[in-house]
Amino acid sequence: MRPLNRTAGQGGGVQVDQLKPGILPSQAIAALHEAGGIVTKRAFDDDQIQPASLDLRLGRTAWRIRASFLPGAGTSVKQRLEDLALHKLDLADGAVLETGCVYLVQLFEKLRLPADVSAATNPKSSTGRLDVFTRVITDGARAFDAIPAGYEGPLFLEISPRTFPILARTGSRLSQVRFRRGVSRLSDLELLTLQSAEQLVNAEKPDVVGGGIAVGVDLAGEAWGGLLGFRAKRHTGVVDVDRRNALDVEDFWEPIRARGRTSLVLDPDAFYILASREAVQVPPAFAAEMVPFDPLVGEFRVHYAGFFDPGFGHAAAGGSGARAVLEVRSREVPFILEHGQTVGRLVYERMSERPKALYGEGLGSNYQGQGLKLSKHFRAFVPAA
Repeated sequence: MRPLNRTAGQGGGVQVDQLKPGILPSQAIAALHEAGGIVTKRAFDDDQIQPASLDLRLGRTAWRIRASFLPGAGTSVKQRLEDLALHKLDLADGAVLETGCVYLVQLFEKLRLPADVSAATNPKSSTGRLDVFTRVITDGARAFDAIPAGYEGPLFLEISPRTFPILARTGSRLSQVRFRRGVSRLSDLELLTLQSAEQLVNAEKPDVVGGGIAVGVDLAGEAWGGLLGFRAKRHTGVVDVDRRNALDVEDFWEPIRARGRTSLVLDPDAFYILASREAVQVPPAFAAEMVPFDPLVGEFRVHYAGFFDPGFGHAAAGGSGARAVLEVRSREVPFILEHGQTVGRLVYERMSERPKALYGEGLGSNYQGQGLKLSKHFRAFVPAA
């Protein structure tokens, strides 16, 4: 990889000279950090850089705020906090973030992006599977989770637990950022060509439109002994976001079984974990994202955590047959999902270069080769015979 040029670019950021367009891989993220494009007072954690993204860490202070907000052009986040903050929580020793409340936390990482590099953020997989709604906000932001090229300034994370109260602390990682240079998204024709060569989803007749490939829901239950998914319980205990394999599934989730049916009625405002009908894979030279489904087709939302790293579900990285786990929340009215119904679309983008390590290759990846799987905080669930 060519070194980054340290000359000042738009917004005071680091200038990157004539590098290939695409999603930045792990080695380019590390180089961006070394060149001053990512600034932090605390050294990166050993596993913080992923194949195509960087985990973001909570700082020491959380503000409980009256409502979500966007600062708008010319206004900093801290300026708005003066009007919206209710009280502060010290995260140094951990604090419980309650359901139904909105919190704001400044992240350890700050950015001095090159003039040709933008970024997008998303909840980490484990965050989405807990129904914790997170969005990154920047100074002057007019949109959530979108960081313009050349941005220089702090990052703040809005956190709103929807179902389970969570215990978080300084250094907890709930969100991730993906860096992008230029235009990297595949067109419909390019996506069809890649599907033909790599079988991105194992569908007989893949549905490709609008730059995305359709993913359906598995409600047959045949792959998991009649288990369709899980419905979240209310009024549960607290989930410590940094503890793995610590909780019994049935203290927090109600297993949903097929019982001879291939449909499921989504209760209003309930949260479900389901799985895709299709096996999904992301080839090493690409990254993918599950994009929100068209609300005109169904009154539900799928997939808070949308990033799929290079190598996810890829046979060479030990992920053959991996399904996309679907985080599903119904809206105002009950809605019937049928087996195979389209619930989301995967958008693929080119990497600027192949990452040195793929998802699942010695990175401690939690969900490689996954089927119907809850977040890492829960012990393995064994369906009753």
